[in-house]
Amino acid sequence: MHSLHEFQVAFAAALLEQDASAIHESICGDATQERLAVYIGNTYHNLREALRAVYPVVDRLVGEQFFDYAANRYIRDHPSQSGDIQRFGESFPAFLGSFPPAISLRYLADTATLEWLVHEVFHAADHAPLPLSELSSLAGAECSTLSLKLHPACRLFASAFPVLRIWEVNQPESPGNERVDAKAGGDQLLVHRVGFAVDIQALPGSEFAMLTALHEGQTVDDAYDLALRRDPAFALGEFIQRRILDSTIVGFEL
Repeated sequence: MHSLHEFQVAFAAALLEQDASAIHESICGDATQERLAVYIGNTYHNLREALRAVYPVVDRLVGEQFFDYAANRYIRDHPSQSGDIQRFGESFPAFLGSFPPAISLRYLADTATLEWLVHEVFHAADHAPLPLSELSSLAGAECSTLSLKLHPACRLFASAFPVLRIWEVNQPESPGNERVDAKAGGDQLLVHRVGFAVDIQALPGSEFAMLTALHEGQTVDDAYDLALRRDPAFALGEFIQRRILDSTIVGFEL
């Protein structure tokens, strides 16, 4: 008589290895093995399609057959750790970055990272805009003691590749026949949700440095200093006003 734990371990091993015979007949019997084989096939199919839904650009870049092959390896080596299917695939970009068959596609991991951030931002928590009644306190605050809070549906991403252009030309509405030079230079991006849509903005280095520092909890004074190193003409007041109006900045602490 096998314990529940033994059955669960054998079941998980059979599932991940795609081998129904891994569960000995004494545990489940021939009939159950046949049903398990069907279950394994359905599980892998559903997880592949979940990855494809999050990474459609990667799928388009490498083709269905390659994507399925990579997805199967990822599912086996990085099984889901959550009951929420929306959280599955977070480490897929890192997996692609070290996946030998994709090693020549150096831009692929960063493209996948951008896709995950789009997915993450779409499902991130919402936050009310900064109330106008609080702006007077913000205007009179000392920058050296002021920290600004970014919207929870904001992500910042720097890549050595033109990932935004790669993402744009591989959208469903794009003809898909435009070539992008992967050596054309990198991107510094803000990914944020506007209503129910995700927007991706390419940022100048000064603004990216400012937002990154604020996201890391640095004061406005310190973040502004980093922005000025990139652009001595960086306009702090205009930046704060614009980012409050588009709800990138949603709060502050003194």
